[in-house]
Amino acid sequence: MFPFKYPVPQTQPPRSPRETLPTMYDLPSENAEEAGLPDEFHGLQPQLLSYTFRPSSYLASQIFSGADMNLYYDARHPLWYKRPDWFGVVGVSRLYDEVDMRLSYVVWQEGINPFVVVELVSPGTEKEDLRENDGRELPAASDSLAGNGHINPEPKDDKPARKWDVYEQILRVPYYVVFSRYTNRMRAFKLEGAHYQELELSDSRVWMPEIDLGLGLWQGEYLGVDRLWLRWYDSEGNWIPTPEERAEHEQQRAEHEQQRADQEQERAELAEARLEFLMQRLRESGIDPDRFLNS
Repeated sequence: MFPFKYPVPQTQPPRSPRETLPTMYDLPSENAEEAGLPDEFHGLQPQLLSYTFRPSSYLASQIFSGADMNLYYDARHPLWYKRPDWFGVVGVSRLYDEVDMRLSYVVWQEGINPFVVVELVSPGTEKEDLRENDGRELPAASDSLAGNGHINPEPKDDKPARKWDVYEQILRVPYYVVFSRYTNRMRAFKLEGAHYQELELSDSRVWMPEIDLGLGLWQGEYLGVDRLWLRWYDSEGNWIPTPEERAEHEQQRAEHEQQRADQEQERAELAEARLEFLMQRLRESGIDPDRFLNS
């Protein structure tokens, strides 16, 4: 809601545009016709997820993550797609056909569905993200299987299914996570049988044993912004470092090793100076230093 009724009457002296014109809260990135358009958070958060998505049981060449990328899911309707804020796939080539970077993710060509999907709540997409916007129901998982082994229910009125139903019933994504930066609440759902079951989270963390990796809320600074972020952690509870953090750690380790080497050299030089001092005192006392040292 605008803080003033527009246009704002002029005063003498005039108010500044910062006071009288709409703010970013009045003019958000999304609109009613195209809800969910990315804001700055939708750019930074998926980047952090991708940088820290490193399942230990898979080579980097067999891990792919996508952000705000078209995910085509139904071979009978090849133009239908969803655009997850972030999704991770394991056991698939990092590059399309091991050659090129992807323009989109097409499940009937890739042969492997996403393992985890993350949606970042925005004011215009919250109901859809959490399956609260209409009463359409899809058939149970056992009712309709496509030739590729994926569940492919036929949506009513030949309309694309909601994202929740696509993830749950068609793609059978094992984990679905929804996070709101407005409430800092993380909700996680696991596919149990035919449907998602919400998990009870401990310390806002969810462990995924299939990939030996967990996802949780981390308070810290990322690219100059200090807030709560979604971030991956390992089996010991340690946050997976970003490339910048790994480089900083390597630099600190190198500096520590150099410091140790410098200290060793200083000790060696000090020992040599003490020996030279002792030999000089022996010479001054009329004792042959070589005969003294060999005795």
